[in-house]
Amino acid sequence: MKRFTVDRFEENMAVLECENGKCVSLEIKSLPKNIKEGDVLYFEEGSYFLDEAETEKRKEKIKSLMDSLFD
Repeated sequence: MKRFTVDRFEENMAVLECENGKCVSLEIKSLPKNIKEGDVLYFEEGSYFLDEAETEKRKEKIKSLMDSLFD
């Protein structure tokens, strides 16, 4: 299963960062609705899905790192 992170949006396109660091651009309409920058997606059986658990895990890790820097 391939994972991608939503890097940014440009007009009707979403730029996704692949696990290998490369970026791909896809039409927003081909992705799950209501995705945001930083969300983790996975590709399976020809479709993209939001990985809510991985997204939350990464947000918590970033929050913990930020807290340790500024506390």
